[in-house]
Amino acid sequence: MKQSISIKTVTKKKSTLEVDWSDGKKSIFHFMWLRDNCPSAHDKDTRHRMFNILKISTGINPKKYSIKEDGKLEIEWSEGNHTSYYEPNWLRNNCYTIKNKQQYLSPYKLWNHSLQNDLNKISIDHEEIINSEEGLIRWLEFLHKYGISIIKNAPTEKNSAFPVIRRISHTRETFFKTPFEVINISNKPNNSAYTAHALRNHLDLPYYETPPGYQFLHCLVNTAEGGKSSAVDGFAVAEYLKKNDKDAFDLLTRVPLKWKDNDWTQKTRRIFHSTAITLTKDKDYNDIRFSVATMDALDCHPDLMEQVYKVHHKFGTLLHDDKFVIKFRLEPGDIFSFNNRRVLHGRTAFDANSGDRHLQGYYMDRDEIIGRLNFLK
Repeated sequence: MKQSISIKTVTKKKSTLEVDWSDGKKSIFHFMWLRDNCPSAHDKDTRHRMFNILKISTGINPKKYSIKEDGKLEIEWSEGNHTSYYEPNWLRNNCYTIKNKQQYLSPYKLWNHSLQNDLNKISIDHEEIINSEEGLIRWLEFLHKYGISIIKNAPTEKNSAFPVIRRISHTRETFFKTPFEVINISNKPNNSAYTAHALRNHLDLPYYETPPGYQFLHCLVNTAEGGKSSAVDGFAVAEYLKKNDKDAFDLLTRVPLKWKDNDWTQKTRRIFHSTAITLTKDKDYNDIRFSVATMDALDCHPDLMEQVYKVHHKFGTLLHDDKFVIKFRLEPGDIFSFNNRRVLHGRTAFDANSGDRHLQGYYMDRDEIIGRLNFLK
């Protein structure tokens, strides 16, 4: 089979093989990495690595190596009476030399209030997702890139969001159950969402070590006056703060805040410390944690307390600033889908005496969205 790229030459160095490619680029592969990633190291059915790297020494090296007629790199190892064969395309696709020279490009599309004038940009019909892989991919890309999407024309029966959500994967169960009912409870509600009060923009379950990655709010009934949904791109607000107040940004990425679950129905107290902004290894945004309702009494160092409050106040104000926030009314059959650890959500108050407002909520881990998208693309 003709390779799309080929190995031109291979040179042995002290602890690496240097590969010169047909397109002029160069890769460096360490001996241990090559032995650990021998194609025969994985079980063909489970695809799990069966080779135990602890069974060889860190001084293992190629006793012989060559480029075969079919283009593969052949290595006879100094230990274990073993020979490895590597496909050029696999080596190139997994080359950490070239990857680490490339400039990181964020997959995220940041947005602000202007999105409110173009909600069609993130909207998709329920049947398109149900009936086509292309529709599913389109929805997943909305969720991954923008962190938000609105499904239109879904059924309005209870539990009817399961089929479209399961086009991605399984849901994540929490103590709220699945789905959880977002309705006005007049007698001792255990969460602010179960009232007619306004909700400040927030993420759900910040007191978990890993809060749910995505949330789906399915509108079944909405005849009450008020109750507009709100959303804000926490990554966009963090980026604004990074550019305009670097000291505040650094503090939000450095000093943990304390989050606590005070749900009176639970026989547990969930407490977790985390910064308001967490970053990835590439210094991109990973999580935004903000929830006035569930932030506990802070316990940071006394020398930092005043500054932490000032910075948290500034961040919270920006997360509710009109230049960043979008507001919209959910209609029956809408499914408001969003990255719970990026897009903070809220609502205006509604008049419970004027009509009903009933949403059903579902959670899913972020790994499921990204993993499904990786598989389909």
